Amino acid sequence: MNAESNTQKMMHGRILHLAVPSIISNITVPLLGLVDVAITGHMGEARYMAAIAVGSMVFNIIYWLFSFLRFGTGGMTAQAYGKGNGGEAYILLRSQLTSMLIALAIIVLQVPLFRLAMWFIEPDNAIVDTIHTYYNICVWGTLPSLALYAFTGWFVGMQNTKLPMVISITQNVVNICLSCLFVYAMGMKIEGVALGTLTAQWCGALMAVTLIVWRYRDVCGRLNLRKAVLPVLMSVILPRRWQRDSDYVITSISSGKVNSILFVRTLFLIAVNLYFIEAGAKGGAVILAVNSVLMQMFILYTYVMDGFAFAAEALCGRYYGAGERDNFSMALRGVWLWAICLTVAYTLAYAFGGTAFLSLLTDDVSIRAAAVEYLPWAIAIPFCGVMAFVWDGVFVGMTDTKGMMWGTFGGAVAFFLLYFLLYPYMRNHALWLAFNAYLLMRGVVQQGRYYLRAKRP
Repeated sequence: MNAESNTQKMMHGRILHLAVPSIISNITVPLLGLVDVAITGHMGEARYMAAIAVGSMVFNIIYWLFSFLRFGTGGMTAQAYGKGNGGEAYILLRSQLTSMLIALAIIVLQVPLFRLAMWFIEPDNAIVDTIHTYYNICVWGTLPSLALYAFTGWFVGMQNTKLPMVISITQNVVNICLSCLFVYAMGMKIEGVALGTLTAQWCGALMAVTLIVWRYRDVCGRLNLRKAVLPVLMSVILPRRWQRDSDYVITSISSGKVNSILFVRTLFLIAVNLYFIEAGAKGGAVILAVNSVLMQMFILYTYVMDGFAFAAEALCGRYYGAGERDNFSMALRGVWLWAICLTVAYTLAYAFGGTAFLSLLTDDVSIRAAAVEYLPWAIAIPFCGVMAFVWDGVFVGMTDTKGMMWGTFGGAVAFFLLYFLLYPYMRNHALWLAFNAYLLMRGVVQQGRYYLRAKRP
């Protein structure tokens, strides 16, 4: 009994060892955008803040579309780590070559992509030139940013979330220091903010390379670059033709399938989130502000839950790859225990402190009064979203990306169906009901798939 108890305590220690640094990293991410907004907010013209908001949205969507570089790399690396077959280095090579090709395509197509973004967002003509200035500089950050997605996934798969945390904090410090230097000391405007962000992105990527060479020299030593680069690169471009050339190319093919399914899943995520913003805008400025304020409660929940999803990804992927059924089950139970405890804590905190939290976010009496009406929907978010977060982490580790895709598809169908059916009667309440249903349906579909269809170690 004592041995079993000690084993469970060790598993909880491993979960926290992976989750806590990820949570810290998540909390630091918004600082990059917050610093840019704060600096432009003191430039004396509203167009600079508006340009930052639009420009950041464009790049956020681009990076979000290719987030499969993070998740696909993490799951496959965790499994390779568990198997101990030395495949981690080839997965890293494949993900970096993929990120490089995507980034080069974005840079080559930067002009039509900018025009498409302006057509879709329709910003005021007075700020298009300012947005263009910001875009023209930050587009050169796509290469390090996408590379960092792959590096982060690889670190998580290698059971190491401390290095991504260190990189994230370093990026923020560099961004803050250089943006302030360029704007306040050198007299630049929005180009100074963009250069600070760009430099921080490159510093983060170079730091990741340095840490890999230093920390994982033995893993990198297994990789024969001379023999591997061309076949792996060709497997990215022409997967069928190069499918049977070697073990690491077959690994690359599997990674390609995982990434393509994750890309489709991301499209459903983006569709729901963008439409949530657009639908809220239809209700006027007050409703749009209310939705934005209440959404912060969801974001605060995701910061912590993502950390435990990363822990589930790393541990479940590792034990799944190693075929260790007992450890896999123990890790899954441990993550679920933490997730349930946190969900109860968040729900109670929002239920009893929600109105006080709203007062911290805004002094506008009309927005606070309107937000109280919709507060119960925000209180329900932790309960509705907990399954989706946990199963996303587990499924990434198992590389069951079809389960993730179908879960998100089911959630998106529930979202749009409920919204369009109920909006004439419930207005903004219909939007929040649909969003909670979207989160809940994602988890329900994945829960069902795990018990009925998913392969276990």
